[in-house]
Amino acid sequence: MLYVIGLGLGDEKDITLRGLESIKKCSKVYMEAYTSLLSFGLTSDGLSTLEKVYGKPIIVADREMVEEKSDDMLLEAQVSDVAFLVVGDPFGATTHSDLVVRANKLGVVVKVVHNASVMNAIGVCGLQLYRYGETVSIPFFTDTWRPDSFYEKIRRNRALGLHTLCLLDIRVKEPTLESLCRGKKVYEPPRFMTVNTAIEQLLEVAQNQEQSVYGEDSTCVGLARIGCEDQVIVAGSMKQLLTVDFGPPLHCLVIVGETHPVEEEMLEFYKIDGSS
Repeated sequence: MLYVIGLGLGDEKDITLRGLESIKKCSKVYMEAYTSLLSFGLTSDGLSTLEKVYGKPIIVADREMVEEKSDDMLLEAQVSDVAFLVVGDPFGATTHSDLVVRANKLGVVVKVVHNASVMNAIGVCGLQLYRYGETVSIPFFTDTWRPDSFYEKIRRNRALGLHTLCLLDIRVKEPTLESLCRGKKVYEPPRFMTVNTAIEQLLEVAQNQEQSVYGEDSTCVGLARIGCEDQVIVAGSMKQLLTVDFGPPLHCLVIVGETHPVEEEMLEFYKIDGSS
């Protein structure tokens, strides 16, 4: 059996009792390590903390392993219980849905243990979950690649008066272009997009539109380390948020749509003059 287990958003204590019981049944435990990270990242101390609490050695599964070599893990799950740990909720990324599809095709029984993810924890900023439109991802721009496909989704959300959750790029164990050309992979240092970088890129895209649906005066909420003891939530205009130091990763951003009076009251708690 393959157990796909959500770990929540903060640290090793956020796992559910059902998730912990499932891990203890398993002969092997893998941990996905590229769509999100717990608060302590992938340091050796962080992994040893997980191993101590969960009572099992943990094998770190990077993007290459999950997307290209996961059949080995699934073959193990045909004959024994295997755990695949995911930060947040198991279905917060399409890769994990693909893993479940492949498991089913191989006849592997899959059991999912859910947990909190950014998709519901974002409610902490006071904007009601059912008033969000389509979520968008903001990738790092490069000198030769500056995509703006997310703009149309934001435009549709704005036209409907809906909020937009922007998930910000995470670059972990990504091969450099030069190394790919040479046929021998060399990996870039890890990079995590900040709220500030996301806003700079969003404003650049807006400048290229004839009549942009947002600008530097648009109200947004910047969030960092949701679910952790030191989480940061700040509401203000894009221009104001550019000046805020949100601290270590992970960050995300909400472009605020039309607001209900209760939402406005909640946002007042996080306005840049009296932010927390």
